[in-house]
Amino acid sequence: MRAAVLVFPGSNRDGDVARALRRSGAEVSTVWHAETVLPDGTDLVVLPGGFSYGDYLRCGAIAARAPVMDAVRAHAARGGLVLGICNGFQILCESGLLPGILMRNANLRFICHRQSVRVERADTAFTRGYEAGQAIDICVAHGEGNYAADPGTLERLEGEGLVAFRYSTRDGRLVADANRNGSLNAIAGIYSPGLNVLGLMPHPENFVDPIVGGTDGKPMFDGLVAAIAA
Repeated sequence: MRAAVLVFPGSNRDGDVARALRRSGAEVSTVWHAETVLPDGTDLVVLPGGFSYGDYLRCGAIAARAPVMDAVRAHAARGGLVLGICNGFQILCESGLLPGILMRNANLRFICHRQSVRVERADTAFTRGYEAGQAIDICVAHGEGNYAADPGTLERLEGEGLVAFRYSTRDGRLVADANRNGSLNAIAGIYSPGLNVLGLMPHPENFVDPIVGGTDGKPMFDGLVAAIAA
């Protein structure tokens, strides 16, 4: 599998996600935001976490208009895989590749802690390494992770099974204390209609090595590599 990790001014998780992908067997290239094409043979594009362009205007709004994003939109339109993590999720929403928006956390504070999220479906390239209903232990670090959408969009996401992850307790229950940023329906991640674009706020790339306290993020990257090899 060939993965392209985009780098914007202010990205700071590109190295983490590149390492996670390489540990799972992917060939990884980094692509600067000013490029207009993706490397030949790219299977997966990753938009990493960070603070692109200093989070000015709105989080992800400037990055969504970077030259490389036209190539990302074309890749997604062909059915190519796209993964946006944290700031990457914000960029995907701002670019129109995913619906809705990420707003300030409900408590208006930056949050950074271990977080359980429940896997809503396990039949996608991103979640084939998990089981539906499984609660995985990863982490969050964001100030604008409060997912919001209009009622019609929310109904469509729920009705078409496009919610990927929800903030939950360790045993998979949906309770208010687990949803600390206030996201509608405890949404932590969503898919595009074709299930080839995923945006999520939590950071699976930080939990791929037991030395840092957990490996529940690794099956996502293992599954992506296996999906391309299949």
